[in-house]
Amino acid sequence: MAKLFDVKLVFEEIPDLLGYLPTTVILTLTAMVIGIALGLIIAIVKINRIPGLSQIGSIFVSVIRGTPIIVQLYLTYFGIPILLKYINYTSGTNYNINSVPPILFAIVALGINQSAFDSETIRAAIQSVDKGQVEAAKSLGMSDGQVLRRVLLPQAVTVAIPSLGNSLISLMKGTSLAFTCSVVEITAAGKIIAGRNYRYFEIYCSLAIIYWLLTILIERVFRYIEKKAGIPEQAPDIKPARVFPAEGTVQNEH
Repeated sequence: MAKLFDVKLVFEEIPDLLGYLPTTVILTLTAMVIGIALGLIIAIVKINRIPGLSQIGSIFVSVIRGTPIIVQLYLTYFGIPILLKYINYTSGTNYNINSVPPILFAIVALGINQSAFDSETIRAAIQSVDKGQVEAAKSLGMSDGQVLRRVLLPQAVTVAIPSLGNSLISLMKGTSLAFTCSVVEITAAGKIIAGRNYRYFEIYCSLAIIYWLLTILIERVFRYIEKKAGIPEQAPDIKPARVFPAEGTVQNEH
């Protein structure tokens, strides 16, 4: 009688699954960059309340956050070819739709989804900066761009790091749905391997271990970043200097 559960197989299949890890990493990192860049733009538009664009940004965030990522993956997978066909029809171009790599569909969908969540994180982080600092910077003659680069973003990044770390973990786990776009990452590879030996439970246990270890790695990386970028909770206790009027010398008080 075959074993109901083969513990040895769980660990034996991990090396084969790790062969597809680079695809998962590419999906995660690329979508993260797109999400932060687009999310920053949306956050700035909403903070400045730019007419028209601010309303579009709010609707975009609402729609993306209100629909499942798997639906967005399917819409991207089928929507981009339709868009290319329309461009070919109206512009007389000849884009080869079949030449578009499947990973591109997944990257676009994951990046757009990530941007909606990151935009709210970044917006809240920017708005947490004391307005007095912004007014002081403008009084020194700084432009809006300089205020953003030199005052707002450095402090907002420190505030946003923990939330962005959690968002990255969710993104990494969300790449497991990229198989809907015909992308073979570690979860899709697990399905293929399990279809050969019919040991689905063992394979999914292997996948669970891999994702768990990746989550721990991301948590430690962001904990290290938080430690390096963090602001001390309490300023050092610096004793005031004693000034002697007669001689005009300064001496630290002990």
